[in-house]
Amino acid sequence: MLRAGIVGLPNVGKSTLFNAITRTRKAEAANYPFCTIDPNVGMVTVPDARLEVLQKMVKTNVVIPAVIEFVDIAGLVKGASQGEGLGNKFLTHIREVDAIVQVVRCFEDEDIHHVSGSIDPVRDIEVINTELMLADLETVKRRRERIAKEIKRGDKTAAAEDAVLVKIENSLDAGKPALTVELTPEEHALSAQFFLLSDKKTIFACNVKESDLASADDNPYVIKVREYAKTHLACEAVVISAQIESDLVDLEPAEAEAFLKELGVQESGIGTLIRATYHLLGLRTYLTAGEKEVRAWTIHAGDTAPKAAGVIHSDFERGFIKAETVAYKDLVECGSVAAARGKGLYRMEGKEYVVADGDVMLFKFNV
Repeated sequence: MLRAGIVGLPNVGKSTLFNAITRTRKAEAANYPFCTIDPNVGMVTVPDARLEVLQKMVKTNVVIPAVIEFVDIAGLVKGASQGEGLGNKFLTHIREVDAIVQVVRCFEDEDIHHVSGSIDPVRDIEVINTELMLADLETVKRRRERIAKEIKRGDKTAAAEDAVLVKIENSLDAGKPALTVELTPEEHALSAQFFLLSDKKTIFACNVKESDLASADDNPYVIKVREYAKTHLACEAVVISAQIESDLVDLEPAEAEAFLKELGVQESGIGTLIRATYHLLGLRTYLTAGEKEVRAWTIHAGDTAPKAAGVIHSDFERGFIKAETVAYKDLVECGSVAAARGKGLYRMEGKEYVVADGDVMLFKFNV
């Protein structure tokens, strides 16, 4: 299963956010650096309003949503690439995840210590990114030294690898993360084996105060983070209030909804963050709906129908015949499979069909 790591400087709200996302209290959240040392891991349900709609349509009591894994990683400090703070341990934990959720503090509070003594989210982002790039630079240089002899012997694979490493090294030297280097698909395949830290897909979680959540779009810190994310990494920035989310953990759904409305917001920022991270990991969802259950199945973007069928059981993929398919939107508008079939919206797809997010499917197979 793919994993997203929650990272950031100490005391920016990482552990509080992790507790809220996983609806637990397993990560210690305290007002001092390194209160998280070993990473906490939690399975997180992906919010999907489509499931409830399908549940009512097919009249079942069983609903099974998609899940992803989040890891709460210890706070990083300047100099981590040289072993400062938790240094190498922190970087190893990042290396083991597939994407990064970087929590950025976007609020003032004299009672909560900031390791740099002031609030500057762009500076905080650059501290983390710099440490990741410095660690990557060391990795790249060591790798180039290791394959130098093979290149001299005329090894073409080593030469191709070195050409990619040179591109990445030049980018890192210029202060640009490996993620921004333009590579061909073949070069990407070579770079993947280096497991570079600054090559991981990233999303920013702008942590604001409870009183600022409804007006977060006007928060100057949030504006700066969004601009930085767009221009430097071409990625997304989502607004959350970790403390509010932590408070919501203990409330019933109806109480939580009423609480959010009092704050002037319609939906918890956590839901938006989880869905954005799910897509950042390259994951998509197809749905099955019947009397026994309504279920969301996780696939990778670009997966074909047999591959999607294999998520349910390997026999489904091995003996795949066809996939009865209807788009979620079409099914809901028609009100039933029979009505969708009558309008020609219920299709029979074969082995080459690329499954779309939200497809409602029924597989036919023979083993």
